Amino acid sequence: MNDKNGIPPAGTFGQLNQMWFRLRSIEQNSSLTGECSLRLQFLESHLLLIPVSGRGWITVDGKYSELRPGYVSVCLPGQLIEAQLDSSGELGLYILRFDVFGLRDLPGPHEPHEPASSPELHCRFPWEGEAAVASTITYSKHCEAIAASMRSDNGLERLRAQSRFYELLYSLLSDADQLQPSDTDAVMERVKTYIEQHYREDLSIALLAGEAGISVRHFIRLFKQRYGLSAIEYLTEYRIRQARSFMLPHTNYELKDIAAYVGYKDIAYFRRKFKQVTGVAPATFMRNAKLKIVAYHGNLIGALLTLNIIPFAAPADHPWTEYYRRKYEPGAVLPLAEDDESRIEQLASLRPDYILGLEQTLSPAIQQQLGELASTYLVPRHPMDWRTQLRFIGDCLGKSKEAAAWLNRYERKAKSIRADFVFEPASVRLLIARISAQTITVMSNRSLGEVLYDDLQFIPANVVNRKLEGQTLTLEELESADTDKLLLIVDEDASSQAIWSRLRDKAPWKHPDSAGYSRVELLPPFPWTEYNSFTQELILELALSLWRNWT
Repeated sequence: MNDKNGIPPAGTFGQLNQMWFRLRSIEQNSSLTGECSLRLQFLESHLLLIPVSGRGWITVDGKYSELRPGYVSVCLPGQLIEAQLDSSGELGLYILRFDVFGLRDLPGPHEPHEPASSPELHCRFPWEGEAAVASTITYSKHCEAIAASMRSDNGLERLRAQSRFYELLYSLLSDADQLQPSDTDAVMERVKTYIEQHYREDLSIALLAGEAGISVRHFIRLFKQRYGLSAIEYLTEYRIRQARSFMLPHTNYELKDIAAYVGYKDIAYFRRKFKQVTGVAPATFMRNAKLKIVAYHGNLIGALLTLNIIPFAAPADHPWTEYYRRKYEPGAVLPLAEDDESRIEQLASLRPDYILGLEQTLSPAIQQQLGELASTYLVPRHPMDWRTQLRFIGDCLGKSKEAAAWLNRYERKAKSIRADFVFEPASVRLLIARISAQTITVMSNRSLGEVLYDDLQFIPANVVNRKLEGQTLTLEELESADTDKLLLIVDEDASSQAIWSRLRDKAPWKHPDSAGYSRVELLPPFPWTEYNSFTQELILELALSLWRNWT
């Protein structure tokens, strides 16, 4: 069986010599909207999705996951799927349909004149779901070559398409074999999923350790090491998160019924835990949830979510809007139009209670119009760190207690993660950079830099000048940097990928360090280039996986 992430267990690929593959079709969709090949459908064949640019989502038998470069998805015959790419930015997705046969589908050595069996599939691909790949550019080139051969009228060239498809499968299965998570990661993910599926039940550490198949003491250490909080703390937060979904304006449940449903028989204890996690009492949360709060600009959505506010409306063109809706409250966020004039017309009919926006992006005339529609709060023009921004928004919306509670929880989590490293972060020299076109920019402040250098206390590499805004490096400076680990964001354009290819093939980045650990970690551009409380916590959690082998 495959694990939660779709990665095959060791030994699965030994069956490949018993299989053969036939490519049915390949197409490149630049927009999966309207009438397209990936509207809701049951699959007749295997499906391979390779995103090369942009972002989107896919549902497989009702289970949602993201589509993004650096990861591929395999779907199996009989599954019900639907997919769509985000409408903003450059889009690109290769869709390959193929069949898998076993040797028993071919005539046997003693039956040369008997026809092969019917073309029904007797085999499944060695794994399903999502897996990381080493290079999006490599897969894009594979697909371009396959598509060119498939379009040819020459039979030999079309045969070559099948050969090239085998080359793509070799790359895919090699990456899946090499990039699979450790057994410990898979076990912890399985227990985390168990908690989410059985959160209403009485769960104990002993029971969860038994589910993991390890000792209680070992389980406690591993779970906290991976997720930054104990299993019981995670259970509490998950229960409260579920309880919040039953407290929204469109629901009509009594508090005692909500408490009992999420696993708390004692309502007083539930109230205490709810306030401990959210910073406010359940009654206050339910009262505040009835307010219509608009996130006029998309990068304010994250701050609202950390304050337990699901925006009543938010921009449809922000790449995280759909993600936020699906992660927290499907269908609960009204999409706002792209231009100010249309947005104001929408809001005039919605009659919101509060509008939250960014001062620097709005003209005085638009600010006045928004102020006439509802109480409007604008995050000031001057630079503001994410903690100050969260407190500012909390003060504006009457959520100061929630902001303080969330920040306290964040600080505790950062301290816990620092303590879980068996090495001192202050002994590790770290360089964070982004390659975009011909420019290499050091990311030393805000976003990744602030979390890793300030909150987790890693040491900047010798070339990093944190006082210099927008510091850039030459490729030679990057190659010679004295650093223990390089976190690198490489944009998908050809120039950026060319620089990365040159760097990747040079020592010392080409080889692991003396302890055998990788010196370079590649990160996608999004969401780490955003800067709000929501993404800062994601970065905090990211650190656990980046130094997984060091702990």
